[in-house]
Order: sequence, then structure tokens, then C-alpha cells
Amino acid sequence: DFFSKSDPFLEICRVNDDATQQLVHRTEVVMNNLNPAWKTFKVSVNSLCSGDQDRRLKCIVWDWDSNGKHDFIGEFSSTFKEMRGAMEGRQVQWECINPKYKAKKKNYKNSGIVILNQCKIHKMHSFLDYIMGGCQIQFTVAIDFTASNGDPRNSCSLHYIHPYQPNEYLKALVAVGEICQDYDSDKMFPAFGFGARIPPEYKVSHDFAINFNEDNPECAGIQGVVEAYQSCLPKLQLYGPTNIAPIIQKVAKSASEETNTKEASQYFILLILTDGVITDMADTREAIVHASHLPMSVIIVGVGNADFSDMQMLDGDDGILRSPKGEPVLRDIVQFVPFRNFKHASPAALAKSVLAEVPNQVVDYYNGKGIKPKCVSEYESSRTLAP
Repeated sequence: DFFSKSDPFLEICRVNDDATQQLVHRTEVVMNNLNPAWKTFKVSVNSLCSGDQDRRLKCIVWDWDSNGKHDFIGEFSSTFKEMRGAMEGRQVQWECINPKYKAKKKNYKNSGIVILNQCKIHKMHSFLDYIMGGCQIQFTVAIDFTASNGDPRNSCSLHYIHPYQPNEYLKALVAVGEICQDYDSDKMFPAFGFGARIPPEYKVSHDFAINFNEDNPECAGIQGVVEAYQSCLPKLQLYGPTNIAPIIQKVAKSASEETNTKEASQYFILLILTDGVITDMADTREAIVHASHLPMSVIIVGVGNADFSDMQMLDGDDGILRSPKGEPVLRDIVQFVPFRNFKHASPAALAKSVLAEVPNQVVDYYNGKGIKPKCVSEYESSRTLAP
């Protein structure tokens, strides 16, 4: 640079089989420094070299410029195999070469030396490793029976049971449930309702079993949930308000019992189907922050055309969700999807969007706890085989 030292950053590119280059990592810029120390970074072996330790990696050092026209300082080639040389307290280094200068200048040696101080390999277990090791997905459904859904006897109601056409609640339930049931060996699903007055006393409840059996709220398969939903509708009085904290707390109680075991055996997914604005937002935030410490994920599908902007806040994609006391979530466990975005799409497209984040949430929980998956042979030997 004219008036100061250069502002270097480093790019690592994978060279693909067709000779194209794919940027794998770009370091931060170290301003005004000819001897920069870039921060440690993590990158998966798959994106670094597609699992091929001899694949060529092109590394380029640039001098950052505020107008975006960064100046080329130099480059070098390496492989992951070579980088692994920095694993046992040793360093690996490369000469950073500018081919233009090398061709023009007789005494040119290099444009600097790049040193790799340390390389470590961490084995990351995948979602499938945990599933193959016997982790069961415990899938629970909660359905909104507040009065804003409209009288189920009226064809305009979101709960109207049409003889030929499933309503939005049923479409969302079946699309998501049919995927989840493949990861649940007993195919028994607890199903709850909230926001209705229930028989016999017709008191408002926010976590009642839709089969009206509080001792055993489980339904046999997704079809069992569908049947329980359809048969309970005429017996309920749709009411309010829309409180979802009680049902999150109910599932969290089961999930917290699971934390006493030191193995990845059960992970809880709560699917909440609701038509509108939550009325107990402070309690819900508190419940989600608590649940983020447990083997649990919450999926909310917004049914109908209400304003769901509050829901987007619960889905931590726009920033970190905090409890009313300011405690942040330990991990992002909420996924919110408005059903209207998928009205004309296939059930698979809805399920894909709804469940997109779950595998990573499962892995994040168990990795964070240092819990490894059982290997398949261990799982097989620990299963009690029915006669």
C-alpha cells in the first residue's frame, strides 16, 4: 500500500475434478500488518477436499481494498494431507508466490511465508449415526382449538371436516407426521389440544389429550391422531386464549427425564398447529429457553391467514431469542413455517421445510453434551427382542 502496510486476508479454494475452483474458507482481514495471525477456523473435510486428502487446494493471499478491488499478493498450492503435518505440535509452511514478480525479477524469492500453526481433526457424528445407534424420535402433536378458528360446523372454519378434502390442520399433521413416524419404532404419538373448553365440566384447558384419556394420550400412528382429532371436534367448545407455554412445558417435562440418562436414546419433537397470535408470549419465550437445554425441538406450523410476525421472533433465525429475564436460548430449537406458503405445494415440500433444521438440532444437542451415538452392534445387543 502507498501510505501503510498491506491489509492481508487468505482464501482457500478446493480444486474440483473439472478444474473449477470452489471457495472453502476466507479469513478475516488483518489491517495494516505484514505479519498477520489469522484466527482459528473450522471447516468440514467434505467441503475442504470432498474427503480426498490428496485433492489440490489453492490458497491465495490478498491485500484488502475498501473499493472491493483487492490486490493479489501471492498464492501457493497444498493438500489436506500436507496440512495434517501440523497436527503434533509441528508447523507447516509454504512460500507465497506471485508468478508475475517471479517471471520479472531475477532475485525474487517469494512474497512472504504462510505458516499453519495447528491442525486438528474432530469427528462429528451425524443425525443418521444417532438414529442407527437406536435414538428414537418421540413425536408429539398439539392442536389449536381456539374460537378464532371458526365454528367447525361452518365450511369457512379452519377445523371444518370436508368429506373429500382434508383441512389445513390435517394436511400439515399428515405431511410432517408421516416423516417423523419413520424414526419412531412404536408409532404411538401423544396428541394434545389447547384453547378449548372440554367435557365434562367444560373448563378451559391448554394441554388436554384429544382422545380424552389423560393417563394415556397416545394415538396409534398418524391415522390414530387424525381419527382422535375428528372425533373430539364435536365434543369441544372452541374458546381461548392461545396459550402454548403449557404444552411446551408438558413435553419439556418428559424431555428433562431423558437428560438423567447418559445416552442418546430419546429426542422429543413437538409439532404445534395454530391459527394465530400467541397470547402468552412471555411464558412461551421462558419455556423455549428452558427447553433449549433439553433433547427437544419445537415446530410451529401457522394455519390460516393470520399475522404470524410474532412467530418469526420465536424462530431464532433473525437473532437470538431471549427469555423475559434476558437469558438467551442455548441453541435454536424452534422452526416456524406458515402453511399458506405451501398451500399448492406437495406434502413432501412442506415436510422438508418444517423438518429442515431438526437433524442439526439433534446433533447439536448430543454433541454439546458430549454424548456419542451407540454403535449399531451395541444398540442391537441392548434391544429386548419380543418373542
